[in-house]
Amino acid sequence: MNTLFILENARVVLRPLTLENFEELISIASQHNLVQYSPSNIATPNTLKEYVETALKQVDDGTSISFIIYDKLQKAYAGSTRYMNMNHKNKVLHIGSTWIGREFHGTGLNDQVKLLMLDYAFGAMDFEKVEFRIDERNSKSRKAVEKLGCTLEGILRKDVYLLNGFKRNTCCYGLLREEWRNVTTRP
Repeated sequence: MNTLFILENARVVLRPLTLENFEELISIASQHNLVQYSPSNIATPNTLKEYVETALKQVDDGTSISFIIYDKLQKAYAGSTRYMNMNHKNKVLHIGSTWIGREFHGTGLNDQVKLLMLDYAFGAMDFEKVEFRIDERNSKSRKAVEKLGCTLEGILRKDVYLLNGFKRNTCCYGLLREEWRNVTTRP
């Protein structure tokens, strides 16, 4: 499958995240404590570049597809997201490593990003299950995926170290293709 593709709807454009466009995200990535629930360090131009280089290696390995998010309504780059931990044999992938600038929070942008990604994952990519891994304390993200119809399948206790040394509990949410087809009220 070609990993260089663009997803778009009336609100958002998801383009491949590259070393040529990541600098559009420097001012957003440097927002204080933007990824407080994530183990990723994106706060400086150098750490953001390392983050992108790691993401691109995963693209080359066939386990990830990374995107830069462009908000058509605000006419601005908003953040990043990716398909990750892609298991082609078992037709399961994760949507994660999503972060958007605070000025885009609560605008419906993230819902539109997830709708695009879920439709494409279950449709063109032919995956059967999409998973989300979320810090147990991140109630906004948990509510957002629950609103999409995801089911909490379990909690991995003391699963991931964060940048501040805290070891988080990770909530594992899942959505099956047949559940997605039956979702009648999408955000």
